[in-house]
Amino acid sequence: MFMGVPSQAQAANRPELYEEVKLHRNAREREKYDNLAELFAVINTLQNLEKMYIKDAVSSKEYTAACSRLLVQYKAAFKQVQSPEYHTVEEFCRKFRLDCPAAMERIKEDRPITIKDDKGNTSKCIADIVSLFITIMDKLRLDIKANDELQPDLRELMETINRMSSLPSDFEGKPKVTKWLQTLGSMTASDELNEDQVRQMLFDLESAYNDFNRALHS
Repeated sequence: MFMGVPSQAQAANRPELYEEVKLHRNAREREKYDNLAELFAVINTLQNLEKMYIKDAVSSKEYTAACSRLLVQYKAAFKQVQSPEYHTVEEFCRKFRLDCPAAMERIKEDRPITIKDDKGNTSKCIADIVSLFITIMDKLRLDIKANDELQPDLRELMETINRMSSLPSDFEGKPKVTKWLQTLGSMTASDELNEDQVRQMLFDLESAYNDFNRALHS
């Protein structure tokens, strides 16, 4: 017998047929499924980004920024679901039948394809600088403006820029980062930037990030 959609008579006698099926029974289980969905979405987005770059649908600059951001998000998302059941990301992908070879390659190399690996420290510095620029700018866009939330990342950004000897001495982004590090250095840990400062800092960091990308391709 064909078993299709329940008839009105069946539904009247068995109202549970129209009840919503819930994956979770409590807040902890709901958080678990939310975390799994977040990791799935990040990996799938990374796979699609790789395809778009191969098809020349996005510029190198857009790709590098988006890929670096996704790799940072992937690390955070995977930490939330890592367990004996999902010890590796490959196990996660097999479990949910996620076919994403290009994303797996990016995750394995831990850098955008536009950043070449010269087996030295330069490639790591570039990846770290891109990641830190994006992390700080994302925080500002999310209205995270407390000194103790911003200064550690900004200080690490400044230190990484200083370690990258291949940057030209007149790299225009450096004084912009230095200015905001000095501003935050004069504040207490709990102090927050005001709205105008947030807007200006975001503008300066975007400008510094663009300067950095130009320096890489000069």
